[in-house]
Amino acid sequence: MKTDWASFSDGTTDDEDNEHGFDDDENICSYSSGYIPKLQFRKDISKAKWIDKFGMAEIVEMKGRLWATTGIVRNGKIYCFIEETLYLVEIGALHLFDHIDTPMSLKDVYDKVSEAKNRFSWVAFEAYRHLKCLGYIVQRHGFLWTVKSVTADSSEDIYFICERFKRMNVNEVKPVFDVYPPSSRFRKSSPGQPSFILCFTGGFPPSKQEIEELERCCNGSPIKVCNVDHGRVSFISFKKVELPALP
Repeated sequence: MKTDWASFSDGTTDDEDNEHGFDDDENICSYSSGYIPKLQFRKDISKAKWIDKFGMAEIVEMKGRLWATTGIVRNGKIYCFIEETLYLVEIGALHLFDHIDTPMSLKDVYDKVSEAKNRFSWVAFEAYRHLKCLGYIVQRHGFLWTVKSVTADSSEDIYFICERFKRMNVNEVKPVFDVYPPSSRFRKSSPGQPSFILCFTGGFPPSKQEIEELERCCNGSPIKVCNVDHGRVSFISFKKVELPALP
């Protein structure tokens, strides 16, 4: 088995598109020290309300083109996972409010990541942010972007998602993100196959057995294993190599 190490470092930007229009600077992502994106001044800023029992943000006012590739659609509403919410707040694309409509600061959202009930790690967020800043379209593995059927209870599907969060173990070996290449033709209703599936292994190199299990879990889609070390995000890919038979 051969291991390829790769660290994406080009400055590719998002190429998202939808009916809301866009600004040329909407997907600029520059880094200050510590790999924290600098706040961008924007004329189109969306608004969202944090739903604590869901551990997600409900978008109440959409502006800009980023919603073509961000958030899941359920019963006519867009909900953002915690990593999407934090990333948008960091780059100044989203104003977030709590349940009594009090504005939430960036620190408030950072605190949400650290809360055990939200079942999400800072390492996973750093990987998400890194991929987004390179222009990739990123989604939680195993969650549909949108569903066509409408349930009797508009929150039924979101409750199901919450239950899945509760069962997640951030330290287990598992696929975490489906990653798609930048494309103006991307549609949530028909996203196609991801370019690769990003996996985490709890901070330790995966064993051969773990790699094989990940490949089975991902149904043949290419996988990359993520490593984050002091803010530097690297990706490991695996290829099978046939060795010649010994005489």
